[in-house]
Amino acid sequence: MGMSKGTYGFRFAEDKELQLCVLFAAGCDSIITPSYRWDGLERNDGPLLLFQYTLSGEGVFESGNRTHRVTAGQAFLAEIPGPHRYYYHPESKAPWEFLFLLFRPNLILPHWRKFLREAGEVPHLPADCAPVRLLRMIVNDAAAGRISDPLIASSCIYQFMTELSRLQVTTLRNRDNWSVNVKRAAEFIEHNYGQMISIDQLSEHVSLSKYHLIRRFSASMGLTPGVYLTRVRTEKAMELLRGTSLSIEAIAEQIGYSSGSYFIKAFRSLTGLTPGDFRSGGESLAYRKLFFD
Repeated sequence: MGMSKGTYGFRFAEDKELQLCVLFAAGCDSIITPSYRWDGLERNDGPLLLFQYTLSGEGVFESGNRTHRVTAGQAFLAEIPGPHRYYYHPESKAPWEFLFLLFRPNLILPHWRKFLREAGEVPHLPADCAPVRLLRMIVNDAAAGRISDPLIASSCIYQFMTELSRLQVTTLRNRDNWSVNVKRAAEFIEHNYGQMISIDQLSEHVSLSKYHLIRRFSASMGLTPGVYLTRVRTEKAMELLRGTSLSIEAIAEQIGYSSGSYFIKAFRSLTGLTPGDFRSGGESLAYRKLFFD
């Protein structure tokens, strides 16, 4: 799974002056017992909003009179208190592994309700889409003690909800309008970023001349294939820097750079930080500008 299990709770004193989003808990869990069962009408820790994203295995989410099986790549959204139940799937042989965020509705309920209307209570989200990547980072940062004050916590939640709203606007609508070649080129980059990818190799893969590939790709994505490759690699690097103790050289190799120094240069040109600075978390919110359009 690549993420350590744990649940991190937050109880910062409320600031009377500032309107903030309130993070209640974040975590990564792996459940294998049928005793794991929550009923939204029996809980007294509300009002809360729960976003829970399945990494593997499966659970069940019942809402009103609908029953959903929740498997890898699916999230469910629940308002607490409320008429819902969720539990470990009784016939499942594997653990149910998931990431979750619990937060107060203040400030962000409109975003939440809008996403719910558009995407439904049990949306399917790609594992590498911006909100899920951000969710992993928030859990990693919680585990590392980087969410150290109510402003950082608020920023995490607000950004997470913003990314969810933007997902509806960007990915889910636009990707459908991309031409087949652009989709194939983007997918090739997303799956093979760890190798050296040349524009020749890419244009051959999608059967377009280099010129046409660059033109079409840029028209759909708003950036060239080369810049997109750098973005994909940089975001992977961010997950590895924050979530593992691999060396800079090892990360460079894993994401397809020939040397650590080349990786440092590329990372810095995109983020304004060196990988080392990013890892040490001196700028706890540096990744905010990294969840690219």
